[in-house]
Amino acid sequence: MSILKTLFFRPKTESETTAVKWINIVLVTVIVLGVFHFAFSRLDYPYNWEGIIEKYKYKFMIGFTMTLVISIFSLIASFIIGGLLVLGQRGSFLPTYYFAKGFTEVIRGTPLIVQIYLFYYVIGTAFGIENRYLMGVLIMGVFSGAYVSEIIRAGIESINKTQIETARSLAFTKFQTYRYIIFPQVIKRVMPPLAGQFASLIKDSSLLSIIAVNEFTKNVQEVDSLTFSPIENYCILAVGYLILTYPISHLSKYLERRFSYGN
Repeated sequence: MSILKTLFFRPKTESETTAVKWINIVLVTVIVLGVFHFAFSRLDYPYNWEGIIEKYKYKFMIGFTMTLVISIFSLIASFIIGGLLVLGQRGSFLPTYYFAKGFTEVIRGTPLIVQIYLFYYVIGTAFGIENRYLMGVLIMGVFSGAYVSEIIRAGIESINKTQIETARSLAFTKFQTYRYIIFPQVIKRVMPPLAGQFASLIKDSSLLSIIAVNEFTKNVQEVDSLTFSPIENYCILAVGYLILTYPISHLSKYLERRFSYGN
């Protein structure tokens, strides 16, 4: 029993050893792969992995690259839009406050697919913006920016007010207060939800296929319409999005450790 407890239960006072960690990772991986292997082997389905990958690999690569590019620029746009919305909600000018507040609530309260149609076919047409890739970046930036603003706002407001009062008593300027007291703590607190939001942004970009943006999902759907091999194509799609989103969680953990001054 003591050996089983050492192998499969987390110690209360210290973390598990590297050997125990990898034993459990391998065990879980084997179980999960075994379940999937059993499920797929029970299907009466003619698999065609080699033919699809060999013939359409360039189309997959183009779609994957386009999703990566759109996601990067959308992340930058969401940070900019989210920062502006935070400034609007924390400012003393009432028109910008109510605009930022209302804008955030509307974006967060409506489906992304409706926003894509509205921004592209109505607002984009009104302003003469015909580039669907530019509109795709703006749409995803606006959608994610509303969530980013709420994450950052909540992180700032979670800081104890006494710390701000202490900074004022030490003659800190507003910039110094944010630079040395608020931001280091906020970054650590908002990093996990931001990582989750950015991973969701990458996956949500698949909806841009409805306005004919040739990103990863649309290219996979086009290949599927030619090959009639949904299992192979959508497994490739799942692996591709996992490759895009998995590094974000590791970057988030690194930044948490980097800004964890209290540890």
